[in-house]
Amino acid sequence: MRCLITGGAGFIGRWVVQRLLDDGHEVLALDDLSNGRRENLREFEGRSGFAGLVHGDLADPETLARVFQRGPWDLVLHLGASIHVQKSIDDPYPTFRNDVEGTFRVLEACRREYFARNGLDVDARQFDFDRDVPRLRDRRPRVVVMSTCMVYATSSMPIVETHPFRPASPYAASKIASDHLALSYFHAYRLPVTVVRPFNTYGPFQKSNGEGGVVSIFLQRDLAGKPLLVKGTGEQTRDLLYVEDCADFVVRAATSDAAEGQVINAGTGRDIAVRDLAELCRTGSNVVERVPHDHPQAEIMRLCTDASKAKQLLGWEPTTSLEEGLRRTRAWLDSNRWAW
Repeated sequence: MRCLITGGAGFIGRWVVQRLLDDGHEVLALDDLSNGRRENLREFEGRSGFAGLVHGDLADPETLARVFQRGPWDLVLHLGASIHVQKSIDDPYPTFRNDVEGTFRVLEACRREYFARNGLDVDARQFDFDRDVPRLRDRRPRVVVMSTCMVYATSSMPIVETHPFRPASPYAASKIASDHLALSYFHAYRLPVTVVRPFNTYGPFQKSNGEGGVVSIFLQRDLAGKPLLVKGTGEQTRDLLYVEDCADFVVRAATSDAAEGQVINAGTGRDIAVRDLAELCRTGSNVVERVPHDHPQAEIMRLCTDASKAKQLLGWEPTTSLEEGLRRTRAWLDSNRWAW
């Protein structure tokens, strides 16, 4: 299949690119490199099936038009987004633009391609559901929209897809909006859309600076002999999903008929307190220190998912234990200090 991945030079995007290439598909990545890195895709240059990286803004209609002219696309995996909670609190507009408007632009480009390939007027003033939907014989492009576990409230555990929302930051609110926007395209146009919500993903190629994930930050600081800094009490918990398991989940969701129109969580079903995670990452005489939380008002104190829906619909289960994932991530960081 021919696959377009927004955010393809990002952490999870890079692993989804690899998984699709390993499965024999053709892949084009789109990324503005605000958080992604060219180095993440360097090893795929010249590889059969890799159509390259387009450096561009997914919220820009002209950029998307150029990318979609390189189609038609069988799969569109929309992973591109602004993902940082604190940045969304400091300045909400870029997150809204990238996560809500950007998702709208991608969905519109998919709808227009979808209609054009099935002989419908993409600019028609009226869309007759009963008349026009049966004409849409070609179900492509199939669309996956990446969401986040940060949309959920802390209440009963574990978290299922119908769990209450708590938009505690503009980032979470933007993701809730983009998720519902994506599902509206499924219901209004029968565009085959799936919303995926992987929980806290970690592993090789994740940034280990202030824009990275807690696992990579802890391990990088330990390798550098620096104290591991725990924000707040450290009692907040995370369900940590190894990135190759996450990429497997995303690709399965993208290629499953049963996933159309669904929201699907992915995680291990095991959560760990951040202070305990720091102890797992600490070695030798290194120390763990507590520091003030930079956004306590947006903190979610417990995150632990029920991934039974992913197992039922996709046959997916994580295969990498936390201990093994930490070992692999530490080894990669130790061997790739350019990523620090």
